[in-house]
Amino acid sequence: MSSRRTAARLACALAILIGPWLTPHAQAQTLSMRAALSRALAASPRLSAAERDVGIATGQRIQAGALLNPELSYEQDNSFGSGIYRGTRSAETTLQISQAFELFGKRDARIAAGQAGIEVAAIQRKAVRLEVLSETAIAFLSVLGAQRRIQILDEQIAAIDRLTPLLRRRVEAGASSPAETGRAEVASALVKADRERLKATLASARRELAVLMGDPAAKFGEVSGRLDTTGRPPTFQSVIAAIDANPQLVRWTAVYAQRNAELLMARLKPYPDVRIAAGWRHFNESNDDAVRLTVSVPIPVFDQNQGNILSAQESLAKTKAEREANRNTLIVIAGRAYDSVQGSLRELAVLRETAIPKAVEASEAISQGYGQGRFTLLEVLDAQASVTQARLREQEAQQNFHVGVATIEGLVGNPFALARESAR
Repeated sequence: MSSRRTAARLACALAILIGPWLTPHAQAQTLSMRAALSRALAASPRLSAAERDVGIATGQRIQAGALLNPELSYEQDNSFGSGIYRGTRSAETTLQISQAFELFGKRDARIAAGQAGIEVAAIQRKAVRLEVLSETAIAFLSVLGAQRRIQILDEQIAAIDRLTPLLRRRVEAGASSPAETGRAEVASALVKADRERLKATLASARRELAVLMGDPAAKFGEVSGRLDTTGRPPTFQSVIAAIDANPQLVRWTAVYAQRNAELLMARLKPYPDVRIAAGWRHFNESNDDAVRLTVSVPIPVFDQNQGNILSAQESLAKTKAEREANRNTLIVIAGRAYDSVQGSLRELAVLRETAIPKAVEASEAISQGYGQGRFTLLEVLDAQASVTQARLREQEAQQNFHVGVATIEGLVGNPFALARESAR
């Protein structure tokens, strides 16, 4: 009885000691696409930086609307000289406050530029958000695809291993050479080697997804989702039309407004501002007081800001070219993704209608015939390999289809109808 109590206490102690190490694995849960996207948005440093850009632009807008500060000055004349101006007996002291007034809408132009800067930063944040969502979805699909490829290879290994008992019976009956057993083992080992290579690919894909979600290493179990559900994409013309609503292109409208306001600021800068001052002057010699009024206006003779005006004009004209270049880049990316989607659909049609059914049918017939001595082991292994390759091709086409969809969704800013029908 005492030994049982000792063993129980030891087991409890071990559970307490190793419990924290086992907890992460015990709590590892299946990760869905929705959860991955939510975690990526919450953890993305790029999105945080984009939010800070909005705050920076807001601060610049506030500063742009600030009025110029008044100036307080003190003057003392006719003192510390010689004769009657010795000391401060004949001094004249002036206390004055002055204020500069911006004219011709300069402050309004600064405010307009600052407000446009906020809009640019806010729209850019939306663009970054779409990029994060698209990249996370593609990383998720890479993990899901690698998981499925490993499952397919596991099925092939299991199919080869199921031949072992039959091989042994045939060898014992003298119907097959003992070398065939080694050939089956080699075939199984080669598939296992491919599986190990895929496991390394899966580990890299899992790490990439984890980093996007803010973790240095994967803390989730398997990812869940289906790649076998597809749909018909809309026309490419509708995709191009939707791209114009992409935040990367929409922001150029705000950029144009910002640069237009900057051009107006450059054109208004040569126009002089007015500085008005009022002060109080005291004459020590007569003990009299007087009011002093001053109005000053700079004369824009040498500097009329021509260089900054030219620079602002060129910057404004450059905006249209930049937008078109950006749009062309997005169209090229969308075109590649759209062609990948369409090609994947055609490939899946061939695989599902002909290649996979015929490969499975042939493999089953050859496996049955092998037990009756009508086929060789090499033919059995070749038939099984054909089934595996067809299924791997199907999985690759499915993954390419959904990656193309995720890429286009990141460009148009809205999910496809087919994406909502699927279980990605």
